[in-house]
Amino acid sequence: QLDLVESGGGLVQSGGTLRLSCATSGRAARYYPLKNYAIAWFRQAPGKDREEVSCISGGYDDTTYADDIKGRFTISRDKDKNTVYLQMSDLKPEDTAVYYCAADIGTIYRACPGDFGVWGQGTQVTVSS
Repeated sequence: QLDLVESGGGLVQSGGTLRLSCATSGRAARYYPLKNYAIAWFRQAPGKDREEVSCISGGYDDTTYADDIKGRFTISRDKDKNTVYLQMSDLKPEDTAVYYCAADIGTIYRACPGDFGVWGQGTQVTVSS
């Protein structure tokens, strides 16, 4: 089975920077190398619907961003480390949410958006004003 683990969340002041990581390792990494699959970051704020923030496609690493974070966030992949990152800059209070990563392992080299069936547990990002 594939286990996704998010890390890097925390409390930051408005205008600050955080880098989130989504990773797998060990046997799961051998059977499901993340470089092959579409991986996305989602977020959900209290009382709000879950929204897709960014996606990176399998294989070719094409990227997609939500309009409200475009220019501030960057998604990237380290294929050797089986890790996908979300670099977040100029954070705003409205970015406060639980951030999740998700993977589409139904097929390799999937374009974004994917059909995300595997989810991590989330990491909290809180931005103070």
